[in-house]
Formats: sequence, C-alpha cells, structure tokens
Amino acid sequence: MQENKAVNLALSAPKVNGILIRPGEPFSFWHLIGPDTARHEYKVGLTISNNKPSTGIGCGHCQFTNLIHWMVLHSDLTIVEHHHHDGFDLFPDYKRQIPFGTETSIVYNYLDYRFRNDTDNVYQLLVYTDGEYLQGELRASKEQKSAYHICAENEFFSKEDGIVFKNGTVIRKKIEKRSGVCIHEETIRTNHARVMYDTSGLEIRKTAPSSIRE
Repeated sequence: MQENKAVNLALSAPKVNGILIRPGEPFSFWHLIGPDTARHEYKVGLTISNNKPSTGIGCGHCQFTNLIHWMVLHSDLTIVEHHHHDGFDLFPDYKRQIPFGTETSIVYNYLDYRFRNDTDNVYQLLVYTDGEYLQGELRASKEQKSAYHICAENEFFSKEDGIVFKNGTVIRKKIEKRSGVCIHEETIRTNHARVMYDTSGLEIRKTAPSSIRE
C-alpha cells in the first residue's frame, strides 16, 4: 500500500509543481488534480474512511495537502477551505513531525483544500517525489516581512465516560523578522479527539477541563 501511495503522489505532484498564485488568485487542490480514480491510473492504498484506517483508490492525497497546508501556515496566504481528521486520534505520536490538528482531510468533489493570495506578492508551489519522500517548497517573488511559528501547547490525554481523548491547542505566532518580536498570536485549533489506538501506556487525566470539553 505504501508503494501504491508513492505511485499516486508521483502522478499528482507534476499537476501542482510550479503553479503560480498571483495577487488575488485562489488555489484549489482538486481543481488542479482532478478525479483520483482508477480510470486515471491511481492505485488502491491506505486511506481514512468513517474515522478509521481503510483502503481506497487515490491514497496519499491527504499527505499531499498536509504538506501544502504546513507551508501555507508559514506564509501570508489566506486559507479558505480546510477540513480535519482531528475528531479522532488514529495513530500514536511516534515520529510525529508536525502538531496534531494541522493535518488535512480531503475527498474528491466533496472536501477540498483551498487558499487565496490576498497579498501583493507572487507565490509559487514546487512539489516533487524523490522515490522515498514527497518534497515541497513555497517560494515568493519578494521576501515576507514576517515569519511564522506553529506549535502545540497544553497537550494531555483525558478519560471521559471511559473514553480517552487527546486534548491541546495549536498556536500560530507571527514574528517580525527585523526585530524578532511576536506581533500576533492566535489559536488555530483546539483539539479534543477520541483516541483510537492502545492507551495502556498513556498518562491520562480522569476528566478534561470544561474549557477543552466545550
């Protein structure tokens, strides 16, 4: 299934690679990719369906938009449409490289990933596969004045009515490059996700604070 995922990403990456997003222009993942069906040579692999691991045609595209979303979060671009898997925590944090809650969920012709360029800058997406990884770069015609830092805070596990949940917040900080000062901070996601894997090795609180449960 992992090999099929690599095949699918190799088919899709060239459809996005090199795209320019000029001032005022939108970006739609599915508009560029099109149907991810067997008719278009996409393979069966690991997917997420009904909030659990499954198999299906076109696997790998959630990882593709994960990568794009992570780069967009570090830019001045405006996210227009973003769906999550994070109502459920499907996999342990082993080797997790980005905060839980910054993933994406997409389904052709139903759930898209879209952003818009509301700046006076021209951006370019470069994405490609190297046989082992999907690689990506987000370039701009001129340097951004701000940098961005995304991190998870107050992460913990809670047990509510016998069910274990993963909790926490994802924070996005906007930092002025010249001074290094944080000029804006926002919570972009509050997580309260049902844990779907073995919880025997986790440190778990009996209940979540009301601010998280809400």
